[in-house]
Amino acid sequence: MSKKQIDLSLSDLANGAIQEKLDYELNKIFANIHDLNTKATDKRTVTIKLEFKPDENRQTVTLTSDFTSKLANAEGVSTTVLTGKDLSSGRVEARELKSKAPGQIYFDDDAEIRSDVGDPIDVIEREQQRKNIINLQKRGN
Repeated sequence: MSKKQIDLSLSDLANGAIQEKLDYELNKIFANIHDLNTKATDKRTVTIKLEFKPDENRQTVTLTSDFTSKLANAEGVSTTVLTGKDLSSGRVEARELKSKAPGQIYFDDDAEIRSDVGDPIDVIEREQQRKNIINLQKRGN
């Protein structure tokens, strides 16, 4: 059995620190693969850069390592937003459409009826009733 001319094992370099950094990057890669917010089939990469800097006598070489990972990006999410102007105040308003169509009410996860933007219908009805109540006992001066 012949002796290797260049005997530098990745797992032994820097007392195992380079292997330890590689293991760290691999853990990030596999955590990203199992992240349900990323596209399963996107490629992930780990790049190991080894830089060799010899001294002027070419007898000793400083070896530095650099690790970079490219993970899959989180997938975007879209929603529908309703917008318009409040006629009484003139302010612009925007709210997320919670039902599947503007003006449509729906049942939430707790079986409460909600407006298309998620407001409880019973609260809306009470506010509307309060606005329409006429106080017949109030005397005009």
